[in-house]
Amino acid sequence: MRVWVLHGPNLGALGLREPAVYGTVTLAEIDRRLQERGREIGLEVRCAQYDGEGELVGAIHRAGREAGGLVINPGAYAHYSLAIAEAIRAIPIPCVEVHLSNIWARESFRHTLVTAGACRGVIAGLGVHGYLLALEAMASLART
Repeated sequence: MRVWVLHGPNLGALGLREPAVYGTVTLAEIDRRLQERGREIGLEVRCAQYDGEGELVGAIHRAGREAGGLVINPGAYAHYSLAIAEAIRAIPIPCVEVHLSNIWARESFRHTLVTAGACRGVIAGLGVHGYLLALEAMASLART
Protein backbone atom coordinates (compact mmCIF):
# COMPACT_ATOMS: atom_id res chain seq x y z
CA MET A 1 0.00 0.00 0.00
CA ARG A 2 1.16 3.51 -0.78
CA VAL A 3 1.00 6.06 2.06
CA TRP A 4 1.49 9.75 1.58
CA VAL A 5 2.93 11.81 4.42
CA LEU A 6 2.17 15.51 4.12
CA HIS A 7 3.90 18.06 6.29
CA GLY A 8 2.40 21.52 6.69
CA PRO A 9 3.82 25.01 7.07
CA ASN A 10 7.10 25.66 8.86
CA LEU A 11 7.94 21.98 9.19
CA GLY A 12 10.65 22.47 6.59
CA ALA A 13 12.49 24.44 9.30
CA LEU A 14 12.65 21.50 11.73
CA GLY A 15 16.06 21.16 13.29
CA LEU A 16 16.37 24.95 13.51
CA ARG A 17 12.90 26.00 14.62
CA GLU A 18 12.35 26.13 18.40
CA PRO A 19 14.45 23.06 19.21
CA ALA A 20 13.17 23.09 22.83
CA VAL A 21 9.69 22.37 21.44
CA TYR A 22 10.29 20.46 18.22
CA GLY A 23 13.71 18.89 18.83
CA THR A 24 16.73 18.97 16.57
CA VAL A 25 15.69 16.32 14.06
CA THR A 26 15.32 17.71 10.55
CA LEU A 27 12.42 17.03 8.22
CA ALA A 28 14.78 15.16 5.89
CA GLU A 29 15.68 12.83 8.79
CA ILE A 30 12.00 12.28 9.64
CA ASP A 31 11.25 11.47 5.99
CA ARG A 32 14.22 9.08 5.84
CA ARG A 33 12.99 7.25 8.95
CA LEU A 34 9.45 7.08 7.58
CA GLN A 35 10.58 5.61 4.27
CA GLU A 36 12.85 3.11 6.04
CA ARG A 37 10.08 2.01 8.42
CA GLY A 38 7.61 1.89 5.56
CA ARG A 39 9.83 -0.57 3.68
CA GLU A 40 10.09 -2.73 6.82
CA ILE A 41 6.30 -3.01 7.18
CA GLY A 42 5.42 -3.21 3.49
CA LEU A 43 4.35 0.37 2.84
CA GLU A 44 5.53 2.63 0.03
CA VAL A 45 5.94 6.03 1.67
CA ARG A 46 5.93 9.32 -0.21
CA CYS A 47 6.70 12.47 1.79
CA ALA A 48 6.12 16.10 0.84
CA GLN A 49 6.03 19.45 2.63
CA TYR A 50 3.91 22.47 1.72
CA ASP A 51 3.78 25.88 3.37
CA GLY A 52 0.68 27.05 1.52
CA GLU A 53 -2.87 26.04 2.43
CA GLY A 54 -3.96 25.66 -1.20
CA GLU A 55 -0.93 23.52 -1.99
CA LEU A 56 -1.76 21.29 0.94
CA VAL A 57 -5.41 20.99 -0.12
CA GLY A 58 -4.30 20.00 -3.63
CA ALA A 59 -1.88 17.41 -2.24
CA ILE A 60 -4.62 15.93 -0.03
CA HIS A 61 -6.86 15.49 -3.07
CA ARG A 62 -4.01 13.85 -5.03
CA ALA A 63 -3.33 11.53 -2.10
CA GLY A 64 -6.99 10.53 -2.19
CA ARG A 65 -6.56 9.43 -5.82
CA GLU A 66 -3.07 7.93 -5.64
CA ALA A 67 -2.57 6.51 -2.13
CA GLY A 68 -4.22 4.08 0.24
CA GLY A 69 -3.57 6.15 3.34
CA LEU A 70 -2.58 9.62 4.43
CA VAL A 71 -0.52 10.81 7.39
CA ILE A 72 -0.67 14.56 7.82
CA ASN A 73 0.85 17.15 10.09
CA PRO A 74 -1.10 20.25 9.10
CA GLY A 75 0.96 22.41 11.45
CA ALA A 76 -0.82 25.62 12.45
CA TYR A 77 -3.50 24.97 9.83
CA ALA A 78 -4.83 22.29 12.18
CA HIS A 79 -6.19 25.05 14.40
CA TYR A 80 -8.25 26.97 11.85
CA SER A 81 -8.23 25.55 8.30
CA LEU A 82 -11.70 24.38 7.43
CA ALA A 83 -10.45 24.01 3.84
CA ILE A 84 -7.96 21.35 4.91
CA ALA A 85 -10.55 19.64 7.13
CA GLU A 86 -12.99 19.52 4.22
CA ALA A 87 -10.27 18.22 1.86
CA ILE A 88 -9.55 15.37 4.28
CA ARG A 89 -13.28 14.60 4.55
CA ALA A 90 -13.50 14.51 0.74
CA ILE A 91 -10.97 11.73 0.21
CA PRO A 92 -11.86 8.03 0.46
CA ILE A 93 -8.72 6.94 2.33
CA PRO A 94 -7.93 6.86 6.06
CA CYS A 95 -6.00 9.79 7.49
CA VAL A 96 -4.02 10.06 10.72
CA GLU A 97 -3.07 13.50 11.99
CA VAL A 98 0.30 13.88 13.71
CA HIS A 99 1.75 16.67 15.84
CA LEU A 100 5.31 16.57 17.10
CA SER A 101 4.56 18.44 20.33
CA ASN A 102 1.81 17.88 22.87
CA ILE A 103 -0.43 20.66 21.67
CA TRP A 104 -2.66 20.42 24.75
CA ALA A 105 0.31 21.22 27.00
CA ARG A 106 1.00 24.42 25.06
CA GLU A 107 -0.77 27.73 24.38
CA SER A 108 -4.58 27.62 24.54
CA PHE A 109 -4.99 28.56 20.85
CA ARG A 110 -3.41 25.19 20.02
CA HIS A 111 -6.03 23.20 21.93
CA THR A 112 -8.60 23.35 19.11
CA LEU A 113 -7.98 21.13 16.09
CA VAL A 114 -10.52 21.71 13.32
CA THR A 115 -8.84 19.06 11.15
CA ALA A 116 -8.80 16.26 13.75
CA GLY A 117 -12.48 15.47 13.40
CA ALA A 118 -11.92 14.63 9.73
CA CYS A 119 -9.19 12.12 10.59
CA ARG A 120 -9.33 8.51 11.70
CA GLY A 121 -7.00 9.32 14.60
CA VAL A 122 -4.63 11.87 16.09
CA ILE A 123 -1.17 11.35 17.59
CA ALA A 124 0.49 14.23 19.43
CA GLY A 125 3.42 14.84 21.69
CA LEU A 126 5.63 11.91 20.74
CA GLY A 127 7.98 13.68 18.35
CA VAL A 128 9.23 11.58 15.44
CA HIS A 129 7.75 8.47 17.04
CA GLY A 130 4.29 9.90 16.44
CA TYR A 131 4.89 9.76 12.68
CA LEU A 132 6.19 6.19 12.94
CA LEU A 133 3.15 5.17 15.00
CA ALA A 134 0.91 6.69 12.35
CA LEU A 135 2.61 4.49 9.75
CA GLU A 136 2.01 1.46 11.95
CA ALA A 137 -1.65 2.45 12.12
CA MET A 138 -1.80 2.63 8.33
CA ALA A 139 -0.26 -0.83 8.01
CA SER A 140 -2.82 -2.15 10.50
CA LEU A 141 -5.69 -0.49 8.66
CA ALA A 142 -4.47 -2.04 5.39
CA ARG A 143 -4.68 -5.51 6.94
CA THR A 144 -8.28 -5.09 8.13
